[in-house]
Amino acid sequence: MATAGALLGAAFVAPGAAAHAAEPWSPRSSYTSTDRGDGTYTVPLLRSDVPDISVERVPAAENDEGRDLYYMISTTMHLSPGAPIMKSYDLVNWEIVNYVFDRASIGDSFSLRNGQNSYGQGQWASSLRYHDGMFYVAFNTNNLNGAYIYRTDDIENGAWQRTALGRGLHDPSLFFDHDGTPYIFYGNANISAVRLNSDLTAIVQDYPNVFTASNYAGQPFIGGLFEGAQFYYIDGYYYAVIITWPSGQGRQVVMLRSPELLGRYTSAGGVNTYEARGVLNSNGFAQGSLVPISREGGQTDWYGMFFRDTFPIGRIPALIPATWSNGWPTFGNNGVVPVEGPFAKPIALSPAEERFERQKSIVVSDDFANDAPHKAYLDEQWTIPAAPDIDESLLGVELLDNSGFESGALSPWAAQFGATLALDTADPAGGSAALKVSDRTLNGSGPNQYLNGKMQHGVTYTVSAKIKYTSGPSSVRFNLAADWGSGVQVMTFGNVPAGQWTTVTGQYTVPATANLNNFKFAVETPWANPQPPSSSVEYLIDDVSIVGQRPTIEHPTEAEIRPNGSRLDMAWEWNHAPDNRYWSLTDREGWLRLTTGKVVTGNYIYTKLSNRSELAWFEEARNTLSQRTFGPRQSAETKMDISRMKDGDVAGLAAYNRGFSYVAVKRVGGVNTIGVVNRGQPFAVDLDQATLENFLPGTTASLGAATEVHVKADLDFASPTGQLWTTFYYSLDGLTWTQLGNRVGPQTLDGSLAHFMGHRVGLFNYATQQTGGQVDFDHYLLSDTLTAQNRPLNTGELDAAIAYAATLHESEYPADAWAAMRAALAAATSARAGEFGTQNQIDAPERALSFHLARLGVLMTDSPEVPFTATAQARCIGGTAYLAVQARNDHDAPVRVVLETAFGERSVANVAPGANAFQQFNARAASVPAGTATVRVTGTIDGKDVTTARSAEYPAVNCAADPRQAQ
Repeated sequence: MATAGALLGAAFVAPGAAAHAAEPWSPRSSYTSTDRGDGTYTVPLLRSDVPDISVERVPAAENDEGRDLYYMISTTMHLSPGAPIMKSYDLVNWEIVNYVFDRASIGDSFSLRNGQNSYGQGQWASSLRYHDGMFYVAFNTNNLNGAYIYRTDDIENGAWQRTALGRGLHDPSLFFDHDGTPYIFYGNANISAVRLNSDLTAIVQDYPNVFTASNYAGQPFIGGLFEGAQFYYIDGYYYAVIITWPSGQGRQVVMLRSPELLGRYTSAGGVNTYEARGVLNSNGFAQGSLVPISREGGQTDWYGMFFRDTFPIGRIPALIPATWSNGWPTFGNNGVVPVEGPFAKPIALSPAEERFERQKSIVVSDDFANDAPHKAYLDEQWTIPAAPDIDESLLGVELLDNSGFESGALSPWAAQFGATLALDTADPAGGSAALKVSDRTLNGSGPNQYLNGKMQHGVTYTVSAKIKYTSGPSSVRFNLAADWGSGVQVMTFGNVPAGQWTTVTGQYTVPATANLNNFKFAVETPWANPQPPSSSVEYLIDDVSIVGQRPTIEHPTEAEIRPNGSRLDMAWEWNHAPDNRYWSLTDREGWLRLTTGKVVTGNYIYTKLSNRSELAWFEEARNTLSQRTFGPRQSAETKMDISRMKDGDVAGLAAYNRGFSYVAVKRVGGVNTIGVVNRGQPFAVDLDQATLENFLPGTTASLGAATEVHVKADLDFASPTGQLWTTFYYSLDGLTWTQLGNRVGPQTLDGSLAHFMGHRVGLFNYATQQTGGQVDFDHYLLSDTLTAQNRPLNTGELDAAIAYAATLHESEYPADAWAAMRAALAAATSARAGEFGTQNQIDAPERALSFHLARLGVLMTDSPEVPFTATAQARCIGGTAYLAVQARNDHDAPVRVVLETAFGERSVANVAPGANAFQQFNARAASVPAGTATVRVTGTIDGKDVTTARSAEYPAVNCAADPRQAQ
């Protein structure tokens, strides 16, 4: 049961108790901003997971805003929509303005179908570039057929055109040379390049190993990681900025420079022209971008935007100034970047702009009002493939001939790339013989077998082999590969330790593009130039197998992908691509509805991991909606309508990664129970999912006949730093709260990289027995105050925002921005008039109102307007319709008023301050339709006559139908 005595409401101070006047409105920075409001900021920035960053500047002369704009992109792996575009004016405060794609694929792995998933894979390490009026994004997908280039001419609102490059390019960096020639640099340890054609649709030339980590052997600042290269041209040199991780040291930044872009490929004598230097080794700040800042006189300052591992929050970026000397930068304060250390902001804005930028965030509270702007990525077009025509006789049977080498002959196995094949009876993995592979000189040297006419499009195959070698590196990666004439496709791979038989196994789905009449299966080791030591390893192989699974149960459908009319705030992302049939913001106004569309199976595995470990039910569940977490403390609250849950359904609020904690309602035998689940390390390979997601003892409560329940998760990343501890609460009225057990944790970094991102907060609903159950979520409310801090409820900032709003005049602001502020004010005022049960319920409306108030501050109209209030009303008098129009003079001097309607016009001169001009117009009819009256007011402002016009709406009236309407 719930922890006794843990009633939060008892510790709260009544919000109306304070008698003092509201403090002046001075809003704090957003949850994801470290802007201190005094011209400085601290690092790292954003307080949230924003890894593998690439930043691009659009100069003032090349955009409509007339000042330098900055855009940033990041890795989102399996999340959908993905590859967020963030925007900033000052490089310190950022907001999400777009996504590159709605979904990276409609295939199984990106959609959690048929046992497939993209955890730890999907989209990685994007490169964002602006060139000749076009924006380009290049990124690699670890399990979605390699690298892609997307382009658009409108980075904030435009649709993106996608081009597949047909091969993998690890951590790609797109670079345009002086003459516009496009290149992509890529690689890990060995940095290579490809040249693209002029329209960036194809690779036309390869340049392997432009430089490698081994070229700098003995340098103390290079080792381990050598990847994430991004290229720039500065003052006559080409620079590459790279993350590295020497043994015994922290992650750091190394930079290389050369007068020749392609180095050894264009230099005299073919020598490597890139020299290297360590430029930042402080507290683990590492991979990222160089960022140019324009200064007077045509000068440019450079900053680094490098992230820092801060798990379990994630990889958090930091803006770090550079000081240049002799063509090399030093970052920070003489190379030192203290965590939480302050720096001066590099770009000064006006006070109003500063205040508004500080309100921008990459996390948000949400009332699920379906009022987010429609973005082009939501209309992404996909061609739904026809369900494959499957030959059932080729499924569930071994497709390789002589797969165990027991026939006494080699046939139909053949050698490729100079390898020698022979039967070995001395050390088989099983049976009487294995295959010995020797005389290898190339990575591709090994056995192959053609499977023409046996493989089938769209079928998923279990591919495996037992492999052993005794001499060479301590471990070797072996690839089980396919080749149908379009380049080698790795079906699965595994790392084999020396001296023991090891099974390499995985699953592979044959794409529709495969040539089934020229389908070769082969065993290889990874390629590199020069050939790595693994290319000459002799090995034994046995019990090779390729078996097709029965037809998949699910196929992508148009209905699953088609937009459903719901528009979520940009801060939200789905855990894998959503099924749009089973979520909605329109089915119930002001609520997010999640409907179960499938039953969890427990049959999903991590394809990223060599040990093939299983997924929990929570990880398998589709349509989990999530946002980033932020540190050092975060509280998230929601209200759930659980009246339409079905037996076996589980729905709630989660703080999750591979390790996860959640509060949920489970419906079993018609009874709803709330409780807490916690999954921590170590992570088992084989799971009993039901046992894993049982409620923890001491955390449960029966909900009886309740149809609604409020739940709250308090995330503490600071007790101690590097761990996440979460405390969960529930309430039946939103006012009195009960803690469910003790805090749970710790959640830390999963070193396997299965979920290589920061913890997220998610709303979820999954089924274990039947589909069709529904849960509605009323809101998502954020705060950085935790219940355990024992602070009284504080409405000071909310009161200040409401009081400040009352001092503003409509005439000074654009109509749409004023209307948005008034809506936020109405919500804040309504909340303030009621009771509060948590700080979340105070902070969410205050943050929304402060955002809109700050926005008004930068949108104040330049031309003066005469202040006045206009109203119009239709009424009945003696069965005849009349239109009454009134204008109140809110100016400090007399004005002239003109009242215009479809039924006449009246002019009134010298209307005194605070006085009204009024006219009742006879419609000479028994009814009038809804319409508008126009009021024009002329007054003197700063010695000049100014005329301001506004419309006043009035409703329809039918006096014949009801002559008793208001007189």
